[in-house]
Amino acid sequence: MDTTKKRRNPIAIIFLVIIGIFGALQLFSRPLEGKAVTGKIEAPKEVISILENSCFNCHSNQQNLSWYDQIAPVSWAVNKDIKRAREVLNFSEWEKLSPAEHQGKMYAILNMMQSGKMPLHEYTLLHPSAKITEKDIETIKKYTLSLSSVSPSTQKKLETPQTLSVVSTPASAKLPVSPNGVQYTPDFKNWKVISMSTLFDNSIRVIYGNDIAVKAVETENFYPWPDGSIVVKSVWKQQALPDGEIRPGQFVNAQFMVKDSKQYTDTEGWGFAKFSGGELHPTGKTASFAKESCIACHRQLAEKTGYLFDVPMKVNTQRLIQNLQKK
Repeated sequence: MDTTKKRRNPIAIIFLVIIGIFGALQLFSRPLEGKAVTGKIEAPKEVISILENSCFNCHSNQQNLSWYDQIAPVSWAVNKDIKRAREVLNFSEWEKLSPAEHQGKMYAILNMMQSGKMPLHEYTLLHPSAKITEKDIETIKKYTLSLSSVSPSTQKKLETPQTLSVVSTPASAKLPVSPNGVQYTPDFKNWKVISMSTLFDNSIRVIYGNDIAVKAVETENFYPWPDGSIVVKSVWKQQALPDGEIRPGQFVNAQFMVKDSKQYTDTEGWGFAKFSGGELHPTGKTASFAKESCIACHRQLAEKTGYLFDVPMKVNTQRLIQNLQKK
């Protein structure tokens, strides 16, 4: 009997120590900083319902946390994730964004949902009700596409069905500059194509690279991309001709990524910019827009493509350009 007690004592002591440590941790657990709701997203009820169920716990100031989310050390990780998520996207501060940024955010949300990257897998393990269904994705997709509708007069003005050129910029015109200093340049139209893609919105996307970026692709030296690399994704709506051929129609935007590890430290060495429509209007109100809107998604591709969404092609890009021009 005495032997049995001696065997049990160490286990009891270890158990009490664990309980003591666990209790002590709670003394260092601080509640998440509360923030006011200054402006809610306005969308159809079914869209709001999906976002509230799967996104709001992290991407808003309206947390509905479970009891286990508020117990240290789990609460430390939860609070850190919420703070970071709010910086990227906060549905409770939607009024701070322009209509163009609203559209861009919804496209980013849809992309993350379709790729299965949001909600986070580790989050849905503990919160299975937050999982996204195919029906949810279709609902978000329908709403997102509705935001990009343009008037017939605007579409007619921007259509360029016989060429892969973007909206022309007169030589005398001042080239637009993004709030973070990235300047639009029409020179990219003469660069080599390093990748191509399409998206759910029936767009055509051609990705160009300057000489530094092209060399990095050819030598497979883009982990990391060398400073001075510039990658431009030019986006058009697809246009179906009577014979069934698909051509680029309405110009949508040109998206720039400029690698400068010293200037763009807040966005991991990349300067992001987007110039939209016939006037090439730059996205963002302040220089911090890329930190809030771009890097969070691109960061997940750091190991795969060096922050690019489209994998660079190691092909004869000159021949590809010639084939495109023939069409």
